[in-house]
Amino acid sequence: MWKLFKRIIKLCSFIIFLAVLVAGINIYMVASQTFSITDSYSEETGLQPECIMVLGAGVEEDGTPSKALEARLNTGIQLYQQGIAPKLLLSGDNGQVEYDEVSAMKAYALEAGVPEEDIFMDHAGFSTYDSVYRADYIFCVSRAIVVSQKDHLYRVLHGCKKMGIEALGVPAEGHDSYISYYSDSKYNYREYLARAKDFVKWLIKPEPKYLGDKIPIDGDGRETE
Repeated sequence: MWKLFKRIIKLCSFIIFLAVLVAGINIYMVASQTFSITDSYSEETGLQPECIMVLGAGVEEDGTPSKALEARLNTGIQLYQQGIAPKLLLSGDNGQVEYDEVSAMKAYALEAGVPEEDIFMDHAGFSTYDSVYRADYIFCVSRAIVVSQKDHLYRVLHGCKKMGIEALGVPAEGHDSYISYYSDSKYNYREYLARAKDFVKWLIKPEPKYLGDKIPIDGDGRETE
């Protein structure tokens, strides 16, 4: 009985240690990136970003952007149309023929009037980590505006810093009066754990499964089709 009790104590201690560690990582990540997130578009001009990076967030069964992704695209396109940056970098999951976030994102941008040559497609943005890593490695991005929901931006901007990308984040919430599922408790729990996972990955910096030839962001986006 005493041995069992000791094992339970050790297990509980380990769980408490992990919980404290994850909480500490979250506090650090949020605190360190808070001032890199802004709602005021005029503040981005000093950065001279090479692109506006919009991260994927799922598509509907009919292949159209989900509400969360639509909010991101609306924000990114608005920034592009304001002349904040000359290119859009659309990064999402296109790992299966029947699931294609990036083509849906491009179609939406084209419909909004963005020229095809200014739209860069990252078909292998299977995760936040992969999207940021590939932005630097494949597209040679050194300065960017990143668009996502605010809770997600802390993790994205942390990754940008680790890859040497100078970046500012613009939250997508509130556009078209839409509050996405990214604000609900279930998502917040996942994001809480994802920050800890990506923090460890950025310490190790493993290469994504898919890399490829370099396609500099100052070129023609049609090369990424």
